[in-house]
Amino acid sequence: MPEIIGIKFKTGNKVYYFDPGKNVFNEGDGVIVETARGLEYAVVAIANKQVGEKEIVQPLKPVERKATDEDKARAQKNAEDKEDALKIIRQKVSEMNLAMKLVDAEYTFDRSKLIFYFTAEGRVDFRELVRVLASIFKVRIELRQIYERDDTKMRGALASCGRECCCTTHLPDFEKVSIKMAKLQGLSLNPQKISGVCGRLMCCLKYENGYYNEVFKLMPKVGSKVKTKDGEGTVESNDLIKQTAKVKVMLKDGSFDVRTYALEDMRIDERQSTADIDAMPDEE
Repeated sequence: MPEIIGIKFKTGNKVYYFDPGKNVFNEGDGVIVETARGLEYAVVAIANKQVGEKEIVQPLKPVERKATDEDKARAQKNAEDKEDALKIIRQKVSEMNLAMKLVDAEYTFDRSKLIFYFTAEGRVDFRELVRVLASIFKVRIELRQIYERDDTKMRGALASCGRECCCTTHLPDFEKVSIKMAKLQGLSLNPQKISGVCGRLMCCLKYENGYYNEVFKLMPKVGSKVKTKDGEGTVESNDLIKQTAKVKVMLKDGSFDVRTYALEDMRIDERQSTADIDAMPDEE
């Protein structure tokens, strides 16, 4: 099996596999690696480890070298200098009255390029801004438009649960989250209650969705007939957490009553199906 190390760049939580060669790396070591942008400084997140062929994408790029004290000092200076760069570009954006919000900046490791990240409601003509910045910093300037989720991921924020946002702390990539998940989980569809700091649906809706999908298919279909100890009744609603259903049954005296039954206490002829989930409207 091939041997790898996993590394993280400062801009995210995603782990990338690289070939350590004959070197042994420990978690937390600094390394220099070749990327599409050139040489970059990164930190080891997974020490030398053997993995299956299916877990890696070939060809596996080699680690250039273990970071020296000089490399670490350069990476630190790049991080410090970006703050001054942000102050300058914010001033220029204000002077040019451009409709854009600066989020972050970074120098490439060799300082051949300075990248600025921004958000905007529409397209922005920043050609003149690039020319001005290039004359100031004497490096290649790149402006990248990002979106609300990327903004939150890069800058960090506290979520409604009181903890740091998942995208900032541990999520390697954004996963697809849909309004169906909120409906299936019986949550309020009030946008303020199911939206994150970024204004999009909360990433954590995805975490328990597998459980809800499985239990949903075990429960009787709403409106279907089930047999209970009190006789046959019609299902009015389901509680997926407690795995119970409210059933309208006819009593011996001819009156009706709505009673709660556990899943194992009902004989079910018609269960919920994946088609019922698919039928849920998915618009936000």
